[in-house]
Amino acid sequence: MTPPIIAPSILAADFANLQRDVEMVNRSEADWFHVDVMDGMFVPNISFGFPVLEAIRRHTTKPLDVHLMIVQPERYIAEFAEKGADHITVHYEACTHLHRVLTQIRQAGCQAGVALNMQTPVDVLADIADAFDQVLIMTINPGFGGQKLLPLSVPKVRKLRQLLQGAGSSALIGVDGGMDLSNTATLLDAGADYVVAGTSVFGSDDPIAAIHRLKSSRQPTMA
Repeated sequence: MTPPIIAPSILAADFANLQRDVEMVNRSEADWFHVDVMDGMFVPNISFGFPVLEAIRRHTTKPLDVHLMIVQPERYIAEFAEKGADHITVHYEACTHLHRVLTQIRQAGCQAGVALNMQTPVDVLADIADAFDQVLIMTINPGFGGQKLLPLSVPKVRKLRQLLQGAGSSALIGVDGGMDLSNTATLLDAGADYVVAGTSVFGSDDPIAAIHRLKSSRQPTMA
């Protein structure tokens, strides 16, 4: 079976040793860098912006998957693309005109993603399934790392997979929040393609080994 895409979340890295942690991810089996941008308004936390993104980009050898947890993300799409984002994900809940913003992301040369908070049903994407390249299911209430995965995530991913297949969409499904070895295989089996992992990677004694275990965690399909 195809191994999952693993995207370590830089939010959980050691910011006193950011270059070291970025270079560690470069050496690992991880596929993307996941960069959470928070404005303190859409979610109750503030992370980092363009200078940190530029600093990370100087040292990365893998794509930057930028997750905008901010209000009115359309104001900054062009600049995030210019600073090195390869994928840009915006929240359904933050966009009055979601289709327009997703088009804007693609026109900026990036893969377009939409994120859904736990209370948002996947059906809201049914009419625009051709407008995005990836969907990120928040498996926690966004804003802070280290939370426990919410059990409703599993049927939600399964329902989204059915919706995308029915629409003929090849968009990737990601899961973000509380992901570790205890639940990754279950979410992959439900239909996820990529896994955002923060604390379970950077909080490990051996992050490279932790990434390897996540990369190897897909359960084989039973005949």
